[in-house]
Amino acid sequence: MLRHILHAALFGALVLYPAAALESQEPSAPAPAAPESSSKPSSLPAKSSHADDLLLRGTIFTPEGLAMSGVELRIRRTTEKKFKWDAVSNSRGEFAVRVKMGSDYQVTINVKGFQPLTQTVDGKTGEHSKELVFHMQRQEGKKS
Repeated sequence: MLRHILHAALFGALVLYPAAALESQEPSAPAPAAPESSSKPSSLPAKSSHADDLLLRGTIFTPEGLAMSGVELRIRRTTEKKFKWDAVSNSRGEFAVRVKMGSDYQVTINVKGFQPLTQTVDGKTGEHSKELVFHMQRQEGKKS
């Protein structure tokens, strides 16, 4: 019998306590307002702005018209002797390299067994992207 009374008291406490706790709580404080945004642009420079970049992208093909993967190409400004950028074509023969606008660039491909190819790109036109296509030609007397 004592056991039934303890169970009833415990059950009553479990049912009534959450209701009593809710009644005794004060309303929560309103969340702080989000700071208002200003219409003024930020004076901090953007972390990665590509506004003045030129994207050189293209595809390299075999003489048969198939994609040529794993081809290394080198890029330099036409006013400089050293190549500054390198890229390798992917499995679809595609590549992409981001350089700064405002200069002319030379894109060169040298692949063993093929004639070297070079294309000059005008990077002063204001365009943000240039599409290049290279059709490799085998060197005379060589088969790859």
